[in-house]
Amino acid sequence: MSTKPSIPQGTRDFSADVVRKRNYILTTIKSVFELYGFQPLETPAMENIETLMGKYGEEGDKLIFKILNNGLNDPKNIDKAKAGFAKVLEGKNSAALTERALKYDLTIPFARYVAMNHNQLTFPFRRYQVQPVWRADRPQKGRYREFTQCDADVVGSYSLMNDVEFALIYDEVFNKLGLTGYELRINSRKILSALAQACNAPELLVAITTAIDKLDKISLDKVKEELESKGLTAGQIAIIENYVTINGTNEEKINQLNVLIGHIEDAAKGIEEINMILEHTKGKNVTVDFTLARGLNYYTGIIYEAKAPAEVSIGSIGGGGRYDDLTGLFGVPGIPGVGISFGVDRIYDVLEALQLFPANLNISTKVLFFNMGEAESRYAFGIMQQLRSAGIACELYHKTETKIGRQFNFAEKKNIPYAVIIGSEEMKQQACQVKDLATGKQETMDIDSLIHFFTHQ
Repeated sequence: MSTKPSIPQGTRDFSADVVRKRNYILTTIKSVFELYGFQPLETPAMENIETLMGKYGEEGDKLIFKILNNGLNDPKNIDKAKAGFAKVLEGKNSAALTERALKYDLTIPFARYVAMNHNQLTFPFRRYQVQPVWRADRPQKGRYREFTQCDADVVGSYSLMNDVEFALIYDEVFNKLGLTGYELRINSRKILSALAQACNAPELLVAITTAIDKLDKISLDKVKEELESKGLTAGQIAIIENYVTINGTNEEKINQLNVLIGHIEDAAKGIEEINMILEHTKGKNVTVDFTLARGLNYYTGIIYEAKAPAEVSIGSIGGGGRYDDLTGLFGVPGIPGVGISFGVDRIYDVLEALQLFPANLNISTKVLFFNMGEAESRYAFGIMQQLRSAGIACELYHKTETKIGRQFNFAEKKNIPYAVIIGSEEMKQQACQVKDLATGKQETMDIDSLIHFFTHQ
């Protein structure tokens, strides 16, 4: 019985034209990373589960894809698997069959790599990484279960100039891609820590930031309800409400924050960090947003979130921040770091919606050699190899076709811009017919002129 072909929900196949568009995005991002001195790194698709669990907060841990342990062909393991599944379903032992998990992001695996190799690395260590990650999220527009991240991180340096550079990297990449209407929102986790101190509840920092982080998805009233459910009093919630309703220009927001919690040391340090970013990014699309929380527990300083242009309702297309002791999670304390991530899949959707991909991306084969007969095709094949040696992409029509219109249709469907026709007469004269399929212009030229012609098109 045949099986209806399908793929898991939240995953996708990529056709040739999609791959080319994705490569355009990736090449643009990588070129800017390289310009700023970053070097490439890759880590495994799966990690030991203890590497990932407990690093992303309660909400993030729920989205980690756990991998069923292997070796289930043994009958004893099958019985063990059944018992384990029962426990999982009962909610008693979610790790019963899981020693490994698919990586949730690229930052924690990178921290693990640094912790394992810190004696061999030269610090500051600047790396970029482009790989797929997996999240057991509910699939929706712009949100997938398998997607590609592009990360860049600097570890081994406390310098805020690294934070400044990441803001400039965002600006350079998005402008190269034509996303001039992007917005880069910034905040500091030090300021959020100061907010928790102002509420006399530093132990509730994670609960406060997790609730604030949902403001762009739920109403302020719902956020207040969540804060109340976490045990905060009406007075504490009032302080948080005053904080999240700060508005105006960047300067006005900072002035309002100073009045509210500027007397707290962490707030003063956070404001100093933000002012430094603003000083070096004048004229860029950088917006101070004190509601930006990025609900990941490891951030300690500046945090970023890149937003798509307002005319597309996709939201975040990148984010990151400073994490001054991430490797301490793996027993190697004292290595500071800061990093950002680009959401390639969402960036793709934005460029597609705004029609910003270059028109010539889908041109792969530049020249189609028509198949005019057995002798003619052998002759054409030799010439085609000369063109390929010169870096000109070309192909020979796959069979002899007496109806030449079908070969023209084939070229049109494949978006091939030129056709080369060599019949028996052209073979005698060592010439060929070259047709520009966009304009319809056709000219005769000798074989020796072909390479020169196509390298100048």
